[in-house]
Amino acid sequence: MAATPVLALTQGDPAGIGPEIVAKLVVGREPAASWQPLVVAERAALEPLRAALPALDWQRLRFTSSPPSRAELEGADEVIVFDPVGEARQLTPGLSGSADAAGAVAALDAALDLIDGGVADALVTAPVAKSSIAEHLLPDFRGHTDYIARRFGLERYGRDYLMAFLAGSLQVALVTVHQPLLAAVGGLSSEAIEAALVCLDRHAGGRIAVPGVNPHAGEGGLLGEEDRRVVAPAVARARDRGIDAHGPESPDSVFARAIDGSFDWVLALYHDQGLIAVKTASFGGSVNWTLGLPFVRTSVDHGTAFDIAGRGVADELALAQAVASTLALLDGGLPLIRD
Repeated sequence: MAATPVLALTQGDPAGIGPEIVAKLVVGREPAASWQPLVVAERAALEPLRAALPALDWQRLRFTSSPPSRAELEGADEVIVFDPVGEARQLTPGLSGSADAAGAVAALDAALDLIDGGVADALVTAPVAKSSIAEHLLPDFRGHTDYIARRFGLERYGRDYLMAFLAGSLQVALVTVHQPLLAAVGGLSSEAIEAALVCLDRHAGGRIAVPGVNPHAGEGGLLGEEDRRVVAPAVARARDRGIDAHGPESPDSVFARAIDGSFDWVLALYHDQGLIAVKTASFGGSVNWTLGLPFVRTSVDHGTAFDIAGRGVADELALAQAVASTLALLDGGLPLIRD
């Protein structure tokens, strides 16, 4: 890791709370000597917040319409804000339109270019509105994770990336992500679970639990055959590869057992199987980590919060936690692997 790593922070959906929590983090606190922020956001999204947040030191922001160099960032006293859109426009807080969807994607693309060019060391993203981007711009958009993986060609190698969450003593990765529940469960395959186990072991390691699909992991077939037919063979093949995998475990107790130290990771089979546990264990404090990328990317564990956007009341602590986790990952710390 560089002596002072540069973290690119994206605005997320400009009509949501993303610009506000980024501004609070980078200009509402004392400058951090341990990292250098590089904000990738529209000036049009940040300027209106001055009225709602008059106590912030807005003079610390320096806007530019050109991608900054590494030399410009190193040792800079001010916070550089790279605006990849550069258009003056009126935003409506809480209402994401086509320009907001385009701004969110433009900021993400620009940040990825900065990562790719070595200007930034890691990426921390504010929340986007997946539905807005899909409606107005990219019909197949389902979130940061798959979008970034495609950008860096990871899909060429099979499923060598995962959405993961760091929630204190609970660490959870997902086999399937943003799919309707019936599609996610109905489309589960033994091969997909095995590939996810291989990926999780390669990039994180540790003792991995795989919950069952059905209550009590199927109760020996009494409550469904999917666990014996799909999950168990994947775990067995993973163990043959030398992976410390266990399951299918009863999904109603496996997360508590992981918190207590029986497992380092839970590989949840679908989104809410994992995320309900994560957000119960650490609501607002867990961190989304895209495991398997060639760089560190994290995000907050919450959404755009359109209902409070533009009011100056959003809490930036989740973003601060994402930054702290990013620095730990860059420094070789995390994930938590128990003895």
